[in-house]
Amino acid sequence: MPSRRVRFDWAIKTRHIRFDWAIKKLLRNKANYVVLEGFLSELLKTDITIKTLLESESNQQTQDDKSNRVDILAETANSELILIEVQNNSQLDYFHRMLYGVSQLVTEYLEQGQEYGEIRKIYSVNIVYFNLGKGNDYIYRLKSEFIGLNTEDTLQLSLAQERKFKVKKIADIFPEYYLLKVRNFQGAAETTLQEWIYFLRNSEIKDEFAAKGMVEAKETLRVNNLSDKERVAYNRYMDNKSYEASILSTQEFEMQLQMEQIEEAQTRAREAGIQQGIQQQTIEIARSCKQQGLDIETIMAITKLSQEDIEAL
Repeated sequence: MPSRRVRFDWAIKTRHIRFDWAIKKLLRNKANYVVLEGFLSELLKTDITIKTLLESESNQQTQDDKSNRVDILAETANSELILIEVQNNSQLDYFHRMLYGVSQLVTEYLEQGQEYGEIRKIYSVNIVYFNLGKGNDYIYRLKSEFIGLNTEDTLQLSLAQERKFKVKKIADIFPEYYLLKVRNFQGAAETTLQEWIYFLRNSEIKDEFAAKGMVEAKETLRVNNLSDKERVAYNRYMDNKSYEASILSTQEFEMQLQMEQIEEAQTRAREAGIQQGIQQQTIEIARSCKQQGLDIETIMAITKLSQEDIEAL
């Protein structure tokens, strides 16, 4: 039977890097494009070839950047733009930020004086590790189509538009948004796309996984393959994540405790108010009985008040 030390060493050797850190540090290397290409090909259901990674105002990173936001902007062999963003912490206006990021790319990559037909197709891929909106699925897609309000038909391109812009549908012109709510994924991976979602959620690539790019990711993203400097940086990153998670958990717990205390205080106040109202009503009944000439014993029997309380009315 293997010793605990051997099992521990094996676990370290086979452990994989978190995807958000890999995007920041490893997957920007051209030699590792195949990993991103595999993930995007499985998600978009078409073969993706990355020509280069671009620098955009929306994805610039500084050396001291401690933000939980991770952006990478890829240009495909077909000159399409793919913006990948990973977000760890909750943000109420995240949908708005998705819209802003794509809108920024539309104008940023259309040179002044170019015709509108030169606007590139944009895919916005958003990987979030918090509960965004209400929904139980782990992948959502937003694709633009014009639907007739009366006929409910889908507006189509003219033949001239199809030939000029080399697209088949109006939706092929507009940006597409993909939202991956990673925490919603539960259980085992049964499809190649689910293999990638499983990795995003668990930072684990099983030996049997066979999705596009997964074989390369299995080796490239091993913690054991990091240089000493990279391993130190990664461990510090993970320590920061643990610290952030602890702070967030503490804040959530304290907030929940405060809410419970407020609810308890409100319940006590309501109960006290109700009791006070009942007591006042009982006194009014006793006073009315006394004015009608009922004897003390009868009033005591009706109201359950003491003789002293009734005499004091």
